[in-house]
Amino acid sequence: METPADLKYTKEHEWLRLEGDLAFIGITDFAQDELGDIVYLELPAEGTKLEQFAKFGEIESVKAVSDLYSPVTAEVMERNQSAMDAPELVNGDPYGEGWLIKVKLLDGAEAETLMGAEEYGGLTAGSQ
Repeated sequence: METPADLKYTKEHEWLRLEGDLAFIGITDFAQDELGDIVYLELPAEGTKLEQFAKFGEIESVKAVSDLYSPVTAEVMERNQSAMDAPELVNGDPYGEGWLIKVKLLDGAEAETLMGAEEYGGLTAGSQ
């Protein structure tokens, strides 16, 4: 499983890629593999305020419906319409074209509380 070193991770299997005071959020390679074929995404509209570790949407696969949780307190700037139209992008490229939302950070310090790649790899190692 791929776990890029430049991202931050949550125990709920979301990732965060920081770009200044903006960030991209998606689900990890491990999560998409566990879910199987993703068929539907429910993502928040632009302007929605997110609280750290609170539910922000749902992801549906042929196996299950799972909640999505925000790694940080933020405001949604954009949702990935391409992934909503073709949810299989999340399976094929979870760290690239399959990102879910772009947000503006409201508390930049929260990102420092998230796991690094090595710690996240340790979390998922026993599940593979």
